[in-house]
Amino acid sequence: MFQLLSWISRKPSPTPPTKAAPGGFIPPLSSMELLGTPRRRQLLENIWQRASLSKQQFEEIYRRPLANYAELVQQLPASENHHHAHPGGMIDHGLEIVAYALKVRQTYLLPIGAAPESQSAQAEAWSAAAAYGALAHDIGKIVVDLQVELQDGSTWHPWNGPINQPYRFKYVKSREYQLHGAASALLIHQLLPRTALDWLSRFPELWAQLIYLFAGQYEHAGILGEIIVKADQASVAQELGGNPDRALAAPKQSLQRQLADGLRFLVKDKFKLNQPGGPSDGWLTQDALWLVSKPAADQLRAYLLAQGIEGVPSSNSPFFNMLQDQAVIQTNAEDKAIWTATVDNGAGWRNKFTLLKIAPALIWTDAAERPSPYSGSLVIEDGTASTEKPETTCEIPNEPAEQQQAPETKMTLHQPEPSVAKPANETRAIAKPSTDDQEETDDLYALLGNINSPLEELETSHDSPAASPTNTRGEENLQQPLGTKEPTDCAPEAIEDVFMPSRSTDLGQGFVGWMKSGIAARRLFINDTKALVHTVDGTAMLVTPGIFKRYVQEHPELEKQAQAKETTGWKLVQRAFEKQGLHRKTSKNLNIWTIKVSGPRKTKELKAYLLQDPKLLFPEQPLDNPSLTVITDAEGGVE
Repeated sequence: MFQLLSWISRKPSPTPPTKAAPGGFIPPLSSMELLGTPRRRQLLENIWQRASLSKQQFEEIYRRPLANYAELVQQLPASENHHHAHPGGMIDHGLEIVAYALKVRQTYLLPIGAAPESQSAQAEAWSAAAAYGALAHDIGKIVVDLQVELQDGSTWHPWNGPINQPYRFKYVKSREYQLHGAASALLIHQLLPRTALDWLSRFPELWAQLIYLFAGQYEHAGILGEIIVKADQASVAQELGGNPDRALAAPKQSLQRQLADGLRFLVKDKFKLNQPGGPSDGWLTQDALWLVSKPAADQLRAYLLAQGIEGVPSSNSPFFNMLQDQAVIQTNAEDKAIWTATVDNGAGWRNKFTLLKIAPALIWTDAAERPSPYSGSLVIEDGTASTEKPETTCEIPNEPAEQQQAPETKMTLHQPEPSVAKPANETRAIAKPSTDDQEETDDLYALLGNINSPLEELETSHDSPAASPTNTRGEENLQQPLGTKEPTDCAPEAIEDVFMPSRSTDLGQGFVGWMKSGIAARRLFINDTKALVHTVDGTAMLVTPGIFKRYVQEHPELEKQAQAKETTGWKLVQRAFEKQGLHRKTSKNLNIWTIKVSGPRKTKELKAYLLQDPKLLFPEQPLDNPSLTVITDAEGGVE
């Protein structure tokens, strides 16, 4: 596998050059100086992206411990003759293992098997614990493997605090090579504030695993131990020119995580909730989110299939059982998936539905992001054991009537354990990318290295499209027999997709808004190996046609519009974007630029748009990607 970016140099040290004092003593540097190199700044950006926190939260939870770590280890190497043996190698290894640990942690819903509310409440704590365990991994080496002499002739002991005068070091002969794992516990208070430890101690399962980590007992540290071991292997493999992906072994995403991610995407980006005029995809009350069972199941199944996830039941009865088994939905008094309720908007509209009950914390981790509760009423039927009843749907005119749902039969499915879902690198999307698209992403992946790659964005991102373009709503009218055709007032308006703009201007603006919100929410990564948005020449660069194809993947309805105009969906979006006049023109008055990507083994040319104003996408302009260069005008116009 390819090594890190060419601009990431291991030897000589990427640490800012300092003038050694007489006798070979090295002046100590501040954390700002130590972490201010391009490589380390990129790693910090990567950690921030994976943490998905505000800047203030990131500073408190991650940046301060990382700064403490840098000031403590200074320019000490991570090993004498093995990995990261260069000056400053301890910092490089520490940042890399934190980045890899967060990448691995993102593939799990933790604690495994807990209820969604508990997982949501503990999510940030488990991420922080993985990062802290990564920092502590090799820190004990500066206690037992190295002897540090200060300029005044005294010996520096790291438990006394950072080095405060010029220093030099040597490796201890005949040292115990496994002792550093246990020695890490001596320095925890040098890295982490007491408030962080107080916070993490509130979660018993996490706390026990973290204590084992700090003591170097990875075999007892549960899932956190597995995460740190894999992250360390990946960092070492990358440093030695090996394959970090193989070292990671693509930790397999849990089935529970895949189901939860699918529901989050559908609820936040597709479903209509709490519609005051009547039909909705679901309703949010004070204590639960209620989704109409059949359309919710159909669209969640389509989402999973679009991610290449195998073993998804084709009928709803076993699919509901899967949701039960994975604690994604809450069951009724008879331990069944389906609830029956009457929804009344208080203004003349009243209908009965079969529903799935979901904990709001599973969808909205931040309570402040939740929509307001439904203003009407939702009354649950007593003894709601009506899972055998079929449900009707608002249908497109002239289409066959919805078939009745089969009676629910309790089945025991042999689903994979939470840690053994399909690996990301084996994921297959239903709509396979073209050869050109695949080459495009493969080349970026190869050239830009591994530590900066997002989680297989095009294939496994939780904001990927559901395969079904329709927004079907299942409802049972109290004034009609079950299974009959629904009133006409719920057909045309109910199915309208709010994500399909009717005019070119709306489409162009919608595309730009989608990019901005995606970057802000860390759904669209920048300057990463598979990213479709980069920074170059002081502005944002949009890879074409990849960025437009990604948009159409999430809005498959556009293909129907494009067919009517005898074109393709991505070209429709591309032209709508161009009409906004937001991009730079080349000296030949062309729209598309040629960008050179410089990697450790080869170079690659990409076609891209350059924005006039990067603030359209970024509140604060990130640093330019040093691997990208604007080399010349592209030949030709629209792709």
